[in-house]
Amino acid sequence: MKAILQSKMQKMDKQIVLIAKKIKELRIAKGYTSYENFAWDNELPRVQYWRMEKGTNFTIKTLLKILKVHNLSLKEFFISLDDTL
Repeated sequence: MKAILQSKMQKMDKQIVLIAKKIKELRIAKGYTSYENFAWDNELPRVQYWRMEKGTNFTIKTLLKILKVHNLSLKEFFISLDDTL
């Protein structure tokens, strides 16, 4: 039972890392090399945004704010990750 739980947690961790990587890719695609400048320009809390890019402390509310900046729906965001999740 413990091995099954660990396996599920590892898969979830990989999915979170992929989501975080996609968030970073979206920022870079907008021409921002600095997460701080991106957060500042888009009125997002700098530390909270940094945590999202690092894959820690995810909240749906923050993810929705970030997707709004990129004019993406949840569906569009996750469809782009579908092959890797």
